[in-house]
Amino acid sequence: MAKKAAKKSPQRRPSTTVSTGEVPVVGAREDCPCGSGRRYKACHGREAAHAVQELVHRPFEGLPGEADWVALRELVPAATAPLTLNAEAAASAVGEVPSVTLATVLPLAWPALRRQDGSILLGLQTQSSSGDLSRDLADALELALATEPGTPVPARRTVAGGRRLQELLDVNAEFAPTVFSGFEFWLEDAEGATGEVAASLERANASAIPTEKLASVDAAYWCAATDKNHLRWVMTVPEEHLLDALARLTAADQSSLGQDTRLVGSFRAHGLTVPVWDLPSTMTADECEKPAAEFAERLADTLTALASADATPLTGDERRARANLVNRQVTLN
Repeated sequence: MAKKAAKKSPQRRPSTTVSTGEVPVVGAREDCPCGSGRRYKACHGREAAHAVQELVHRPFEGLPGEADWVALRELVPAATAPLTLNAEAAASAVGEVPSVTLATVLPLAWPALRRQDGSILLGLQTQSSSGDLSRDLADALELALATEPGTPVPARRTVAGGRRLQELLDVNAEFAPTVFSGFEFWLEDAEGATGEVAASLERANASAIPTEKLASVDAAYWCAATDKNHLRWVMTVPEEHLLDALARLTAADQSSLGQDTRLVGSFRAHGLTVPVWDLPSTMTADECEKPAAEFAERLADTLTALASADATPLTGDERRARANLVNRQVTLN
């Protein structure tokens, strides 16, 4: 006769609570750690879920140099720009902060780094966890302000409801990027680097596409690809208006930047439109300066004409040119 299976005693479902620093992670049906007595799903979990779903299409809107912020995030391998904290953010820092510098990317993809002298490097090309890149960057900056000198800031999930860069930075300060050919700005003494540090720097530099910022126009960046060069120009003009103007210029054969150059399309990045030109591999950044400035004048005149009360609608050729631009448009985020 078969033995009766032993009756299993009921087991309690193990808690899914995990401690991550001071921010607990709990299951949706568990008690909220705030002490309200309600389940996490119905309490702070609702706020967290909303934060995850929130998507800010123009995270840098309201900051000086919005187009350059987008370029440094998406187009430029190695660049820095000094940042100025507002009075409230500066007062919250632990110890003296000689400077705050935005960097396209930091070693090991750190969100931020507090150097030994107390200065801060803030990484721009980091992963966004909240749907609002400005809030993610502000979270890393606030962590850096509270971090002891000589310490990198580790990646973490952005705190819901935290402040944005627009609330930490002086929005009246100039935003002036400097583009580099390599990542020597990572180190306080790059020339003295040896061993694995020097080897890592050399590998990083080898992967960087040569890029230069034009001086004659705003937020236009020349880069050298394998078989041809490109000009990628971040513009703050509303997309629909910009596409109309580019279509009109294209149909009139006025959208190029000189011989053997061609406007090939555009892409969207963080709420802005970025037209792209193919250039001959022999065309340098300096040689782009004058034709880019001339194109900027043509574009401004065309936008003004299209916005006037007696503006004529796009012709058939212009509509086809516009459709061609739209069909080749890519959205990066």
